[in-house]
Amino acid sequence: MAHSHPVKKYSGLMDWLTTVDHKKIGILYLIAGGFFFLVGGLEAILIRIQLAYPDQHIFIGDSFNQLTTMHGTTMIFFAAMPVIFAFMNAIVPLQIGARDVAFPFVNSLGLWLFIAGGVLMNTSWFLGGAPDGGWTGYAPLSSITDSALGQTIENNLQGMDFYVIGLQIAGIGTLIGGINFLVTIINMRAPGLTYMRMPMFTWSAFITSGLIVLAFPAFTVALVELMFDRVFGGAFFDAARGGNNVLWEHLFWIFGHPEVYILILPAFGIISEIVSTFSKKRLFGYSSMVFATVLIGFLGFMVWVHHMFTAGLGPVANSIFAIATMAIAVPTGVKIFNWLFTLWGGQIRFTTANIFATAFIPTFVMGGTTGVMLAIPAADFQYHDTYFVVAHFHYVIVGGLVLGLFAGLYYWWPKMFGRMLNEGMGKLHFWLFFIGFHLTFFPQHFLGLMGMPRRVFTYQPGHDLEVGNLVSTVGAFLMGIGTLVFIINIITTARKPITAPADPWDGRTLEWAIPSPAPEYNFKQTPLVRGLDALWKEKMAGNKEMTPAEPVGSIHMPSASILPLVMSVGLFIAGFGFMYKNHYVAVAGMIVTFIAMFLRSVYDDHGWHIEKEELEDDKGVKA
Repeated sequence: MAHSHPVKKYSGLMDWLTTVDHKKIGILYLIAGGFFFLVGGLEAILIRIQLAYPDQHIFIGDSFNQLTTMHGTTMIFFAAMPVIFAFMNAIVPLQIGARDVAFPFVNSLGLWLFIAGGVLMNTSWFLGGAPDGGWTGYAPLSSITDSALGQTIENNLQGMDFYVIGLQIAGIGTLIGGINFLVTIINMRAPGLTYMRMPMFTWSAFITSGLIVLAFPAFTVALVELMFDRVFGGAFFDAARGGNNVLWEHLFWIFGHPEVYILILPAFGIISEIVSTFSKKRLFGYSSMVFATVLIGFLGFMVWVHHMFTAGLGPVANSIFAIATMAIAVPTGVKIFNWLFTLWGGQIRFTTANIFATAFIPTFVMGGTTGVMLAIPAADFQYHDTYFVVAHFHYVIVGGLVLGLFAGLYYWWPKMFGRMLNEGMGKLHFWLFFIGFHLTFFPQHFLGLMGMPRRVFTYQPGHDLEVGNLVSTVGAFLMGIGTLVFIINIITTARKPITAPADPWDGRTLEWAIPSPAPEYNFKQTPLVRGLDALWKEKMAGNKEMTPAEPVGSIHMPSASILPLVMSVGLFIAGFGFMYKNHYVAVAGMIVTFIAMFLRSVYDDHGWHIEKEELEDDKGVKA
């Protein structure tokens, strides 16, 4: 039955709090992830200030452990992941010619759960101390409570409780996000968009979503067991009472290694899009790129023990996982060469997006090279738990992922916000960040080889560690200044009117076929895809726009809802109840969440329609 326009049109803040539009959810993910990126960056700079000179006493002991733990946890779970989800939300439905994701309500719920978990974890700074057991949460560091140590601390509260409960709440959001994008990409592609015609970014989002669905449950199990140990006095990780603390390492890394591919594969997808667009060539070896992406995702589950070579699992286990780890270098190498061959002989334009993308390639190769070094168990006994590992990890995650995310931001900013970022400031941002990055992390390889351990808050003078640490700290400040330039760029361009053209870069994929920013319904008519690089195919055929696959008609839209936010607030409240052993608060929070779930179940919302008279023409004017 047809419905007239409901009264549900919110505006202002309520519009953002209740939205189920994937484009607005993408922007909210970007804002939240950007905020946590600044928080994590501040924590990193404080770490580097403490380590700039030997024997400093600025952040020592517990406060330093809190900084390192929160820096790692914030950057991985609350900065990198949401920015990846921001791109997946903003771009994937447009690239596959869909009007929204498969489950818009669930999409909104995933966003608010992530924000609830991130905020809950960061409140720990103001409530008696942040988590201090390392971002990997190794038991028994993470499982021993103050009561077990025989100390009477007020409310028996410890920072690690925030870690356990914050990550559980945020993790549910990530998991349902992954499920949502799997269903969206499988079910909602435009006619003619076969799997082997999907853009590389959509492919990477697809594989990433699969990895999330397979990897996050292991971490969820680990966190639930840790919660039982901490909150309810269990003994999963307590060796003295029949538990096993190596069990935590296995559960964490069975999730944690696929997690680094969950982070880097979307960056690979972004690089593929940008290198292809700004070389004016189709991606070299497209099918091998797809196969390499799938293979990396598959092999990513077979290598977790390389984080545990020194845990004493024996030479057979170590050898098997060493070989599996080295095998991942093969599909990764395929990708590197394909990007280089795409650039080769192309009409290259060095826009800010493309400078970030091309700088990504050699930087990531350096991170991969040290990765192969760490994959040798005998050598790893020397490198393990030194700054060499810190350097390797940051070359992959900052020199890889973050450069890729910045490239994507400059590339898709006009599509998301309708404004072009300033190219001059973008290039200044690039050089400050890029030089700062190498100054920060290149010396750390040598600090590690000279024996500087990770996670130590100071070091002795006279061991040749001073220069490397000082250079590293200077580099960290340069990266910070570069990030500030980016923020100034955002603020100054945000004041200008929304004037970005539909296709500012002469793009190749479907998202550039519609106005910038995309209208609420994305596509007035679902496009017909006739090959890889669907928009480019039509451009080469001399067509001004995509061939539609359907006549213009009224478009069904999902209704906005405040329930996802309410559910997340309920879990947020319940989390505090569990931590402070206050059963009334815990039950109250769960009741709020269950009431929202009940309302969602019984209230049958049919959505609403945009009639064809209200659709905009290509110049953004309503008919």
